[in-house]
Amino acid sequence: MTKYFSQRTLSHSVSVSGTGVHSGKQTHLTLNPAPENHGIKFRRVDLPGTQDIQALFKLVVDTSLATVLGTNGAIVSTIEHLMASFAGLGIDNALVEVDDYEIPIMDGSAKIFTQLIENVGITKQSAPKHFLIVNKPIEVTQADKSVIVYPSPDFKITCSIDFTNPLIGKQKITFDRTVNNFEKEISHARTFGFIQDLELLKKFSLGKGGSLDNAIIIDKDRILNDEGLRYPDEFVRHKLLDSLGDFSLLGMPIQGHIVTHKSGHTLNHLFIKKFLDNKDAWETGPAKME
Repeated sequence: MTKYFSQRTLSHSVSVSGTGVHSGKQTHLTLNPAPENHGIKFRRVDLPGTQDIQALFKLVVDTSLATVLGTNGAIVSTIEHLMASFAGLGIDNALVEVDDYEIPIMDGSAKIFTQLIENVGITKQSAPKHFLIVNKPIEVTQADKSVIVYPSPDFKITCSIDFTNPLIGKQKITFDRTVNNFEKEISHARTFGFIQDLELLKKFSLGKGGSLDNAIIIDKDRILNDEGLRYPDEFVRHKLLDSLGDFSLLGMPIQGHIVTHKSGHTLNHLFIKKFLDNKDAWETGPAKME
């Protein structure tokens, strides 16, 4: 009898509070189990009666500073780290209740979300998990930046970055679903930025919640955080984390190998659009377990 990968959800609800990196507001978040074929949805409990917001690319309304979803006047912002946790742990179905528009930044990584989910447990459901199975390469480029997906029997993602700053430089990493541990190897990687960018954001009333507690802050050739880096290549690991969150908005996991170079939220979302437009390059279906 052929066995397929099963859909997965949380075993129990779990709550956490934190600060929005741009709003500076304290936000309360509850992650709930959801039935088969529900997908990931966000519910603004501070706006009773509003429609749940499905975590799908077609509902993305902004990618300038973070990924923002919106429908019927309600938005939910800065979802990428939480979505990366769901993707990295293979969670297909969940209902996220939030009492403000911005998902809390926590420590700037996906570590806390990932550990919360692992602590309450993951339940396998009866329905098979469906994948977007890549049959032909799909590519989007913008100057020297690119995102490409190739056919592959399993999901892999390779990210590379190239910064002139000597602390970052060129870095490259691959995450393979079959051999790598998302919680240990990716989820702890924090967002990063330069001190002058943080000062500029705050000048325009953005980044109000940004601090050394939730980001790696770089000042020329030194890192301002007392603890330093969690991984020698934490910068590219965080780019990979962000990409996992972005690509999860396809609504199904990809069976293929994604390769990004110097990409960010905007190019990732251009790639998703091209991916969905190229329906002859992929098909949907369950993937067999080896």
